[in-house]
Amino acid sequence: MAQQKKKSSVPVKINKVIKPVAKTLQARTGTAIAGHVGRRKTASARVRLYAGGKASTVNEKQAQVYFSAVDPLQTIINRPFVITKTEGQFSFSATVIGSGLHSQLEAIVHGISRSLVKVSEANKKPLRDAGLLTRDDRMRESRKIGKGGKARRTKQSPKR
Repeated sequence: MAQQKKKSSVPVKINKVIKPVAKTLQARTGTAIAGHVGRRKTASARVRLYAGGKASTVNEKQAQVYFSAVDPLQTIINRPFVITKTEGQFSFSATVIGSGLHSQLEAIVHGISRSLVKVSEANKKPLRDAGLLTRDDRMRESRKIGKGGKARRTKQSPKR
């Protein structure tokens, strides 16, 4: 005999949490010039370019705060702008999910590069030569059965 669960008569209150919008997003009133998706490993970033060199945001936080653990952040994130000689002309906002911080950063760089091509077709050749338009498809190798929980490890064979 299965017992039926007793329904509670107490109403459940659901608290809606409203995230505070970053000050940089409040100041940004213009519409996005271009937007594209960048990917790396399992990270996926939706990037939007804006005119003007204001502060750039990642997941509603400033990029320097979000990627504080990554050491040469400015060198990596500004690489598409340096190659196309558009430093200070654009800012971006990115929504990124999946993978780790470094892969998320590379996904954002991929998205910025693709967006810069949308802005001007002249940016395509230098970005292609630098390898920023090609999606890096290297992924983590999956684990195999009977390999001791690793992808390529084999069991030790007996000596005699």
